[in-house]
Amino acid sequence: MTATGLTSGPNPTALPKWQPELNLGHKSRAREARNQLARVVMWLAFLIALIPLGWILWTVVSRGIGLVLDPTWWSNSQRGITSRVVGGGAAHAIQGTLIMALVTALMAVPVGVMTAIYLVEYGRGKLAKTVSFMVDILTGIPSIVAALFIYAVWVTTFGFQRVGFAVCLALVMLMIPVIVRSTEEMLKLVPNELREAAYALGVPKWKTIAKVVLPTAFSGIVTGILLGLARIMGETAPLLILGPYTANLATNLFGGFMATLPTMINTNRVESLQPAIDRTWASALTLILVIMLLNLAGRLVARTSKVKG
Repeated sequence: MTATGLTSGPNPTALPKWQPELNLGHKSRAREARNQLARVVMWLAFLIALIPLGWILWTVVSRGIGLVLDPTWWSNSQRGITSRVVGGGAAHAIQGTLIMALVTALMAVPVGVMTAIYLVEYGRGKLAKTVSFMVDILTGIPSIVAALFIYAVWVTTFGFQRVGFAVCLALVMLMIPVIVRSTEEMLKLVPNELREAAYALGVPKWKTIAKVVLPTAFSGIVTGILLGLARIMGETAPLLILGPYTANLATNLFGGFMATLPTMINTNRVESLQPAIDRTWASALTLILVIMLLNLAGRLVARTSKVKG
């Protein structure tokens, strides 16, 4: 008994004599040092990556902002404008870019979304693996290869002319894998509890997908579509091979030439006179602004995603 009347005994929290004390302080300091080193390396890599990006943006903005701020740049075309004439606009190129992007989206979005639904909700066995493998192959195909394939089929095999619709076919091959992968990831983020609750109520699978899964992932799917559009609008190889440039306003995808911003850049870049050079930089800045707006729209839609909520 002790003075307090309690029985003295071994301290249950004390370490046995044979167990050495752990030197946690040394390991914590080493771990903290590695953490700080990794943080410094990441920030340095980030800053190094910003240098060429900032340089490119500054060059394009400083050299192209003059024409872009002119209201006629957005309302006029290059009809009757030669390389020696100052001025002109990019309305014909902006219009052609948006038309081709819209038609491409109308063809690529249904195929991409339905393929993603099949892979996530129904895909089992060798067929699903084959489809997924083909999507991976399309993801890695260079744009010029897609353009050459469409050229071989559209022009060489069927004997059709080089028109805007052929460009859209090549862009569809580039846009589909982007939509498939983004939609697939968003559908996987939908909780399985929502599907199981619908099945428990006797709702068929196809109606569960249409009424529960797709509305839940809708915002993320739209974001992927916008990012896919931003990607194809900057492609150049299909336009150079399949879509001849014109300085006039054109809306017919099946007849005649049609201008786009990439082909307008390529046409003016070969000129050595200053007016053409200025139009080259202004066209590049316009394309950057259009793609930036699409990316910002995609991020805005992503903020309202039900899956994220």
